[in-house]
This record gives sequence, C-alpha cells and structure tokens, in this order.
Amino acid sequence: MYDATYKVVIFGDAGCGKTTLTQRFLTNLFKSDTKMTIGVDFEVKSLDINGKKVKLQIWDFGGEERFRFLLPTYVRGANGALFMYDVTNYSSLAHIDDWLLVVRKEIKYEQDTFPIIVVGGKADLSNDREVTGEEGINISKSRGVDGFIECSSKTGENVEETFDALTRLMMQRSKLL
Repeated sequence: MYDATYKVVIFGDAGCGKTTLTQRFLTNLFKSDTKMTIGVDFEVKSLDINGKKVKLQIWDFGGEERFRFLLPTYVRGANGALFMYDVTNYSSLAHIDDWLLVVRKEIKYEQDTFPIIVVGGKADLSNDREVTGEEGINISKSRGVDGFIECSSKTGENVEETFDALTRLMMQRSKLL
C-alpha cells in the first residue's frame, strides 16, 4: 500500500540523457548504449521518504521534434516534471522555452502545484561543457521553475537527489510532507 502515487514526466531534447538518467535511477547502472526513445517509455519505482511509501510512475519522453505533439497527452495527469538538458550542448538548454510552453499550456490550472526541476545532465564531461552551472541556475530562475540540479548518469552524481527533490516537492504540494 502506497501513501502516494505520482506521475513524473521527463522531457527535453533528444540525446541529452533522459533515458540514461531514468535507467541509472532504477537500476543504479550506467548504460552507454541506450537506444533512442520512440515516443515515450514508462517505468515505476518505489521510494520511502520520511516514512511515507511513494510510487513514482516515470514517463521518459522521446526528445525528437517529431514526437513533441505527443507531449501534451503524457503531461495530463502528471504531478511533476524534470526538464533535462545536456551541459555539453548549449542548444539543448536554449530550447527550454519551447518545452516549457507545451508543458505549461497543458497544466495551466495546476501550475502552482506542479513542480518542474531543470536538470543539467552529463556533468561528468567537464572538458566539453558549453553551459556553466551558473548559466543553468540563471536560466532556471528566469523561467520560474522550482529547482536546478546537475547530475551525471555515468558517475551516479546527484541522480538519487534529483528524483528525491522532485518527489519531496510533489509531496509538499499534495500536503503529504
């Protein structure tokens, strides 16, 4: 029996690491040879936060432009989201407004209760970095999202913390915390 079940949508440009982040969170393994997500993938994980048993339904959305028309359908009924970009690819962050427009249009009535965290992926590739942490924070703040974090699916850095932070925000907003 769960105290809460939350639907989480992960969105962002193709190739920014959404699937590897999800897989690292689920299995604690890094798979460098993941296939491109066609449409959307669905995964489930249980967490224990402050003695509450929470089920996360994770919807990993394919980032290619040709799948974007599907996003509103998958955002419906979601409780929170991760917008992911690749710190080695500035254009993946530059597209934040396009992505947020689609998501916020769908959740307009729930915007106060719908947390979005910006996630800078591939943080281990510091030599190839095109987006500084400070730039990521500034863009996140200017878009009015609920948080910012950088992570590495390869090293595992901040992977658990990313999902933990979003889950805590969803729990607070649903008065479970």
